[in-house]
Amino acid sequence: MLVWLAPVFVLGVVVFVHEFGHFIAAKAFGVYAPRFSIGFGPAIVKKRIGETEYRIGILPIGGYVRMASRLDETSAVLEGGGELTANPENLDPNELIPFGSKPVPENRWFESKSLIARLVIMLAGVTMNVVLGLIINVALVKTYEHTATSRLSQVVADKPAAIAGLQPGDSIVAVNGATVHGWDDFVAVVKRSSGTPVSVGVLRGKAALTLSVTPVADTVTDPNTGVTTREGRIGVAAGQSANTVPIGRAVVDGGKATADMATLVFTSLRRIVTRQTSMSELGGPILIAQSSVQAARQGGSVLFYLIALLSVNLAVFNLLPVPILDGGQIVVQVVEAARGQPLSDRARENVARLGLALILALFVMVTFNDIKRLIVGVVSGHSG
Repeated sequence: MLVWLAPVFVLGVVVFVHEFGHFIAAKAFGVYAPRFSIGFGPAIVKKRIGETEYRIGILPIGGYVRMASRLDETSAVLEGGGELTANPENLDPNELIPFGSKPVPENRWFESKSLIARLVIMLAGVTMNVVLGLIINVALVKTYEHTATSRLSQVVADKPAAIAGLQPGDSIVAVNGATVHGWDDFVAVVKRSSGTPVSVGVLRGKAALTLSVTPVADTVTDPNTGVTTREGRIGVAAGQSANTVPIGRAVVDGGKATADMATLVFTSLRRIVTRQTSMSELGGPILIAQSSVQAARQGGSVLFYLIALLSVNLAVFNLLPVPILDGGQIVVQVVEAARGQPLSDRARENVARLGLALILALFVMVTFNDIKRLIVGVVSGHSG
């Protein structure tokens, strides 16, 4: 059950927050929004409240807010909401299309609003995603701050530490004869000692031991700079102590964590554009589903961290100037404002088709990468 519930929950929260941002902004500026949908395709559940129909689609991989627009036909194709035409089964003259026969007033169309209002509506989705990431990061920091301790929580089998005799629960008290004042002291020595034996003073219960460990070199890549280095590793993990922190510091640290998430996305995109990272390394819906299940199994904090990470990723991705994404639509709105007139219907249609083709191509590619990883993993598992 977790295999299904975890991905639906993670994606559902991220998509809901994004679309809710568009929705409340549209409502605030008086734009008619007859449908709010999480998921695409036929509705599993739907309920109309006021002038909006709320629904959950059969394909929970996205969502949309249907807004009244002069480009209704194009919007219907892209958003999956259907054109704003009267429902022949309900021709109540007091109800707006599509729930009745009353035409939508032009002053409630998206295009009738000022450029600033339209940009706010378009940016509201990504803004809500960033806010979600920030709230989660602040809450995680406020609830507990993990501090690495010198007590080992894990010793990986067949790695130098295990071979030397280190065990989970051992406390590192000295390295090369010098007292260890914190985990960082120990790690610093290990990093620079690949291939060189390191004397490790250990407290195991009440017994004091001295063990010799020889770190092995491992390649490490800095996610922010892309610089690779060789560092010593022995195959251990530090214990963690949890401490509550003041709200002010939580906000600062949570904000920094959110900014780091966004920076990581930009760095990844830059590395792809400059071909430092292969497109084959990108993950798609299957990888997200796997990550969601693994996070759920590790606990609530890890699951919500994943939600924050995906939410910030979605915000940055949506700001790319690609047609049908928020960033692309913002570019179109600014271009139209600069020209003093809207683009032709044909130009709009061509732009929309280009954007849809790019997104579908990306979706197919990342899904192919996911399937390839699954096959390689199965083959490796059988061969091992």
